[in-house]
Amino acid sequence: MFTGIVEELGEVTAVENLGDASRFRLRGPVVTDGAKHGDSIAVNGVCLTVVEHEGDEFTADVMAETLNRSSLGALGVGSRVNLERPTAVGARLGGHIVQGHVDGTGAVLERRRSENWEIVKISLPDGLARYVVEKGSITVDGISLTVVDAGPDHFTVSLIPTTLALTTLGLKQPGDPVNLEVDIVAKYVERLLGSTQGATGTPGAAL
Repeated sequence: MFTGIVEELGEVTAVENLGDASRFRLRGPVVTDGAKHGDSIAVNGVCLTVVEHEGDEFTADVMAETLNRSSLGALGVGSRVNLERPTAVGARLGGHIVQGHVDGTGAVLERRRSENWEIVKISLPDGLARYVVEKGSITVDGISLTVVDAGPDHFTVSLIPTTLALTTLGLKQPGDPVNLEVDIVAKYVERLLGSTQGATGTPGAAL
């Protein structure tokens, strides 16, 4: 489990096409400190498994399903990525519960600059808008953010200078893709209410 608090801005140093998968080599001195084979590291919000680790770099295999459902397939050598290690048991939950399981991709639609922050408008793919609410949590490229406004096919977030400087959202331009993971609690509630309605005809009767 992750919290959406990015530890460092890493870099893709190599990409190997494996046919129905790709092998990425990524540089990240912070997240590779003490890393070993089998560890998990979130890359732009996607939970990947460390295959090899040498120095400040690690490799991870990404299967076709992940490439198709996330923006990782668009990465190339030199691409900057958000990196986060799993949260330790007993550690503070600085962001919100993030699984590293991308629900879909959106795209940056608009950036509005202010003196001390920036508003970014991001598109929502079909089927995800119902999980996004004003002042709720959402993960964008692995970053835990608070929704400012929620529309039928888009949402906005407000970014402080630290987020702009230390994550990929400081680099994204209109048209660039981003990985989205909605709040897992919303999906569980929907499933529970749906099951309850199917069994009793009254939503929430068993809760």
